[in-house]
Amino acid sequence: MLAQLRAAFVSLFALTVITGIAYPLLVTGIAHAAFPSQASGSLIVKDGKPVGSHLVGQPFDDLRYFWGRLSATADANGKPLPYNGAASTGSNLGPTNPALLDEVKGRLDALKAAGPENDAPIPVDLVTSSASGLDPDITPAAAAYQVRRVARARGVDEARVRALVAAHTEGRRLGVLGEPRVNVLELNLALDEL
Repeated sequence: MLAQLRAAFVSLFALTVITGIAYPLLVTGIAHAAFPSQASGSLIVKDGKPVGSHLVGQPFDDLRYFWGRLSATADANGKPLPYNGAASTGSNLGPTNPALLDEVKGRLDALKAAGPENDAPIPVDLVTSSASGLDPDITPAAAAYQVRRVARARGVDEARVRALVAAHTEGRRLGVLGEPRVNVLELNLALDEL
């Protein structure tokens, strides 16, 4: 019996070291060597400090900045916490759910109050959350909708802001995958450098 227990503990220890320590260290080392930026979280660094990630959105509500998609993430107690990377989730609210309709109406009212002269149709990605609740990108149409507000709030020519949006618009991956998109954090950082 003692020999069986010893064999079981030796096997447990050996497998713990191999699968719990050696393998994760090996895979992490290979990832850092082959894809250093991605393995470190695809961080955006400004002045030597990380300010965000290419992969996770951030809340912006200042008129001087482009606004991203709504976030449906929350903290551990269910309290809304925008872009909480530890709680990636969609809202799971159906199109006839009153809570979703209230959320959309609130965002529509905020967009109209921020730019009352803008009578263009509001792109759907500015009033709904993504499936992950962490989406860092908006459509070029959503960025174009906000150009006038941002230019006016910053006292910058609209053409200059449009050019910045165009410079930060990424096309489809491999020419066919996904849709054109604009990373909100990268665009807002570029605005700050104007």
